[in-house]
Amino acid sequence: MLKFHCLSFYELTNNRLYELLQLRQEVFVVEQNCPYLDADDKDQESYHILGIDSDGKLVAYTRIMPPGLSYDKYSSIGRVITSSAIRGKRQGVPLMQYSVEKTLEHWADYSIKISAQTYIVKFYNSLGFKEVGEEYLEDDLPHVAMIRGL
Repeated sequence: MLKFHCLSFYELTNNRLYELLQLRQEVFVVEQNCPYLDADDKDQESYHILGIDSDGKLVAYTRIMPPGLSYDKYSSIGRVITSSAIRGKRQGVPLMQYSVEKTLEHWADYSIKISAQTYIVKFYNSLGFKEVGEEYLEDDLPHVAMIRGL
């Protein structure tokens, strides 16, 4: 069972910031072989959802963003990650449920928009997200925009 925390950028300790950047690089850059600029100047205005295991290790993560940061009229959830150590153990559902809850807590008047890798669309559908628009490539991986209404 993971324990979740929602912290602003400025509430993160140096060690936690290092851990979350390391996890993001481990999954997106190394595992998915997708070199991209992760430091996109959005972290400072975002909240960071940390999924911590019983040993105190960061094993799940999302970044929740205010309206206007990624999408003009929507809040957003991005950088959704579970580490290989817990992948397949159904921890993505509570991670996303907590992320949605915190996003709506912070920006209650806005629907949530995400950019989802197409291979996990059904996962996001199960959490109330619906596809909008056509599939597109983001960092050479197929994605689709999805919205979860209020």
